Amino acid sequence: MAHAENEIVIDRPVETVYAFLSDGTNNPKWRPGVRSIELKSGSGGHLGAVYRQVLSGPGGRAVDGDYEIIRAERGVELAFQVVSGPARPTGVYRLAPAGQGSTRLRFSLDYSPKGFMRLMG
Repeated sequence: MAHAENEIVIDRPVETVYAFLSDGTNNPKWRPGVRSIELKSGSGGHLGAVYRQVLSGPGGRAVDGDYEIIRAERGVELAFQVVSGPARPTGVYRLAPAGQGSTRLRFSLDYSPKGFMRLMG
């Protein structure tokens, strides 16, 4: 399994950061690889919401990367599972106050390539 993790402090309150992250239509504002995104089903930013997302893939070709919100605890945690496309990682944003109206944001991403579990079993 591949794992990546990063942490940053953002000079905005936790609720503001959570609201921005949970609205998937904001992704192109901070993720340059997102070509387009729209709410496909559910209530935006809430548990069960599915976003249709097209990403820039290898060689500049368009790659589907639709995702579903699988956990949503306002101001604390937002987790997703990619449900279409060649890779199906899961990711989690964890938020915590960092003093003076700032937010400590930790992101982790996990990915198991196809066949990995068969090799490990």
